[in-house]
Amino acid sequence: MWIERLRTVVGAFCMLLPIAASAGDLIPVETFARHESESMPRLSPDGQYIALSVEDGENHAVVVYRLSDMSRPSSFLKMPKFQVPANIEWVGPTRLIVETAKFVGSLEQPALTGEILATDADGKHIDAMFSREWGLASHGNLRDVDEGYATVAGLPAKTNNHFYMQTYKWDDEKDSWLYDVDAISGTRHLLSHIGLSDITFIVDNEGQPRYAYGHDISRNYVVYRQQNGGWAELEENAEVTFQPVDFALDKQELYAYSSTKGGPTALVAMNPDGSNRKVLAKDDFGTIGHVQWSPNDEPFAAAVETGIPTATIIDDKQPLAALYAGLSKKFPDDFVDFTSLSEDGNKLVFLVSSDRNPGDYYLFDRQQNTIRKLFSSNPAVNPAKMASRIPMRFTASDGTQLEAILTVPAGASMNDLPMVLLPHGGPHEISDDWFYDRDSQFLANRGYLVLQVNYRGSGGRGPNFVKAGYGKWGTRIQEDLIDGVKWAEAQHYADPKRVCVYGASFGGYSAMMTVIRAPGLFKCAVGYAGIYDLAMMYDKGDIKDGATGVNYLHTAIGTDPAVLAANSPDKLANKVDVPVLLIHGEEDERAPFAQAKAMRAALDAEHKPYEWLTKPGEGHGFFKEENNVDLYNHLQAFLEKYIGPGTRAN
Repeated sequence: MWIERLRTVVGAFCMLLPIAASAGDLIPVETFARHESESMPRLSPDGQYIALSVEDGENHAVVVYRLSDMSRPSSFLKMPKFQVPANIEWVGPTRLIVETAKFVGSLEQPALTGEILATDADGKHIDAMFSREWGLASHGNLRDVDEGYATVAGLPAKTNNHFYMQTYKWDDEKDSWLYDVDAISGTRHLLSHIGLSDITFIVDNEGQPRYAYGHDISRNYVVYRQQNGGWAELEENAEVTFQPVDFALDKQELYAYSSTKGGPTALVAMNPDGSNRKVLAKDDFGTIGHVQWSPNDEPFAAAVETGIPTATIIDDKQPLAALYAGLSKKFPDDFVDFTSLSEDGNKLVFLVSSDRNPGDYYLFDRQQNTIRKLFSSNPAVNPAKMASRIPMRFTASDGTQLEAILTVPAGASMNDLPMVLLPHGGPHEISDDWFYDRDSQFLANRGYLVLQVNYRGSGGRGPNFVKAGYGKWGTRIQEDLIDGVKWAEAQHYADPKRVCVYGASFGGYSAMMTVIRAPGLFKCAVGYAGIYDLAMMYDKGDIKDGATGVNYLHTAIGTDPAVLAANSPDKLANKVDVPVLLIHGEEDERAPFAQAKAMRAALDAEHKPYEWLTKPGEGHGFFKEENNVDLYNHLQAFLEKYIGPGTRAN
């Protein structure tokens, strides 16, 4: 299987072409259920090698190719069962490190295992840089078994086979350690220690830790600066907060994200001590993101995270700025993102992606002035057949401006279409954006207008917008979603008689709560991997594990039993006035299976109609492609029954 998969990968590098199909065809469900088979391409510092993550079903590996001969891989590092490469970094011209993660479900980013291994480009000298007895020790270990977990904190300004590593101990929520690690010998040198857990360190170009930031045990954001050989917490500034990002290689300048009065985050530059702050890019509505960095760790372009991202050149003196502008013109319908560069900047990998394109990776050789396509994230997707996603703004019932994203079926006019409200998960600091979204594209291909709302609590609008969703799970957030539906109906985009709601994770919670809060607005509801009993979050699931998670629950949903019950769908099942479809993985640790069973029991007690789809062995969101095919088929049949494009419900 793996040999066949590698042949496919090699072929993809050499001859990937768009899949031809006539417009208007119904796209197979399997297209939307498919995983990315290749991802995370990383160039070696000298531009001689490229490493990438390869997936074949439940098997994952890191594959390395020599760019001069990509007919066969130079090495193939298979991940332990149920693990994926979460991060790949080259620490030298022939040495790379890999952070591993375990997949827990499609609705969550893979969870870091806290283990790091190193390997040569030719697959030799595989050693664990940080490993526990049950994990990567099988690959070789240069020391005794480690306790706790580790993450890669960064790399030296010029690669030298070293990397920076942050470590934490189990059951210790008050300490973080930073090491300089030799990735060949495995030797560690302690650089710093701070009495807070899960803190991110920022190291300057001389290898000295200068800043540390994160959240304390009470979830308060904190920033520390190295002063007189110790860490000093910066005094809280009610007007301006900032998150340090990186130091420029050739000059003593610090780059950071900064928010004024809790508003959208800007990109700023300052002196290393935080003085002389100047704004490089900002927007009054959305946060600055999509920053493009030079090999010297200097930003030269950025875009706003809301709306359709359009990059603005912020430093036209950077050698790569003109190239970036040229490539953006070459791919006018896509957003260009430089994802990996050689140290001299002569070779780079860039990604082009859009609302209709999941992403294509290219290699650019500046010396040869050539572009070579490497692979597509999902080669089965034909962008020409996908739907357009249109970011818009509307005014909520209390006067707040909100962003909505409408995915419009290909070839359809935006006039009285059957619509599915699709609330995103999270809810806090997560947001929907313009880029390709497989659920939206699947629903649009089946003839539905899809509405996504970046309600209060979502990311992309600054700290105050996130905080505005705290304690508002069942109230203001749901009102924002309901306001979005009413707006789409008032604009005659949606047919008021044909609207359903489908959501996953927190979106599954919202699928039930919007129906409860707005009787008569919807014709059906689908909850996927949802939370339905808020009080249960304190007793079951992984969020409650540790003081940080408990404090998050205190902030997000509160502790008052009456309030929790008043905002729990399973306690309000008598108000559910539409047919329901519940979908859940039986091994879900984030939203335990008990949540779905509680909602089912409540619907049974009230004699409410519902359908039921569960899968054994699945976590927070289905991972297996065949299970996702089944999910989409059930979803399609359920929606067709109540608001299908051919129906005219009364």
